Amino acid sequence: MKKIALIGLGSMGRNHYRIIKNIPDFKLVAICDVVKTGDYEEPFFTNVDEMLGKIEIDACVIVVPTFLHKEVAIKCLNAGKDIFIEKPVASTVEEARDILEVANAKKAKVAVGYIERFNPVVSALKEEIKNDEIYSIGITRVGPFPPRIADVGILTDLSVHDIDLIRYITQQEIVKTNIYRSRKIHNHHEDNAMLSFKLEHDIVASITTNWLTPFRKRTIEVATKNAYYEADLMAQDLTEYSEYQKNNSFVIRKCMVKKEEPLLREHRAFSQFLQIGDRHGLSTIEDSIITLEISAKKRIID
Repeated sequence: MKKIALIGLGSMGRNHYRIIKNIPDFKLVAICDVVKTGDYEEPFFTNVDEMLGKIEIDACVIVVPTFLHKEVAIKCLNAGKDIFIEKPVASTVEEARDILEVANAKKAKVAVGYIERFNPVVSALKEEIKNDEIYSIGITRVGPFPPRIADVGILTDLSVHDIDLIRYITQQEIVKTNIYRSRKIHNHHEDNAMLSFKLEHDIVASITTNWLTPFRKRTIEVATKNAYYEADLMAQDLTEYSEYQKNNSFVIRKCMVKKEEPLLREHRAFSQFLQIGDRHGLSTIEDSIITLEISAKKRIID
């Protein structure tokens, strides 16, 4: 059983708290946040250094604001702990590389929390298309502005999910990028963006994302040589359209998806990673650096 410390108890941190408590191979031994806002049975700390010095810990789950990722991650790594860190791994590529350098020096096991990799509908989609030729992939991720986000824009908060998904689903690298972005309601960061990509083997891809839509929508559409797929990430539904006819008819098939909470599946994978070293789809620091490079340094058009 691995002894786990949770650092950060915001809205996502509380989700991690609930899930960690339900992983048989995890024992939550400490919690850390700047302010104690509730009663917990586990030892509670408001200082990371104090927690690391007082509690025996195998791994830390880091769910603090992105601008604190580097500071907290390096403290945990230098203390000899493995880490799970929510996406993106850091605010900038340079900070991410600093974390990677320390992680490599300490030979630590590090996973970055790209939760959509563990959405059951993504797993089902990958299985359906594994022997087919992918032509294109389009992802839509829109919804109202979340007040919890203050330190980053939509490219860092949301589009990194989908840049990662495009690479994960296609198993191909992005070779060309165009990003169009604007700021409509956010005080400091972009809240509206469209991204287009060309991947290896002439696959084309796109992402539409914003904090302007009054309802949440999370979908993936994939065109392959033999079929067209629509995946609803929220409903965890997958539909295949195939066998096109001259009269514009086609066959519709609802694909089998075993619905389950993605965060639970992600922490099961993290547990296996800690115990036997198999990532089971978990993202690496290098994966997160690639998404940061694409969202921050490629051709951005304001």
